[in-house]
Amino acid sequence: MAANEVVTAVVREGKFNKNAARRVRVAGKLPGVVYGAKEAAVAVELDPKQMLRILHSDTGHNTIFDLDVAGAKAKAMIVDWQFEPIRDRLIHVDLKRIALDVAMHAEVPVVLVGTAFGVKNEGGLLDQVLREVEIECLPGDIPSSIEVDVTHLKVGDVIRVADLPHGGKFKFITDEDATVAHLAIVKEDEATADALAAAAEPEVAKKGKGDEAAAPAAPAKK
Repeated sequence: MAANEVVTAVVREGKFNKNAARRVRVAGKLPGVVYGAKEAAVAVELDPKQMLRILHSDTGHNTIFDLDVAGAKAKAMIVDWQFEPIRDRLIHVDLKRIALDVAMHAEVPVVLVGTAFGVKNEGGLLDQVLREVEIECLPGDIPSSIEVDVTHLKVGDVIRVADLPHGGKFKFITDEDATVAHLAIVKEDEATADALAAAAEPEVAKKGKGDEAAAPAAPAKK
């Protein structure tokens, strides 16, 4: 999905190793690379706040924006990104130039809408197996998400990729027989079942310390 966002990238010079990338981040910029459209890859510096704003938008990494690299303009998307595990800080992005009239692949989130009949009335549990599916379509037709109504689902029902609404604007690359979600019956907790079974058994008297105390004492030695 297109957004009114202009991203200006500054071409990086010199070496492109870990130390160089660290210096870019220390300077408050974000290291990245731009490629695609049959052009050479270019190492760049970007505004980290702008990249985070795009990633956290409704369309996320599927957002199409205007990219300006040293005066050369193109449409682009974020196709890969890395976060530092400990500090959860964005440390690198890959941007891809795209052509609006050429179909491309994209990962799109699947959103389950509503409360299933089987959850409300049959004690079932709705398990979502796939949270994203891969599609192919024109860049401008990439949806922010694919919503599917689950209110009619009963225990035992399954939603497959082929069941997802698409309006004919894209085709699925993910196997159409793959399970997106299914409504299963909740199994009784084994520990609870064992406790109930034990309570149902007849009580059996066990010999304990009290029984030993009540036993006749042995005759004293003379």
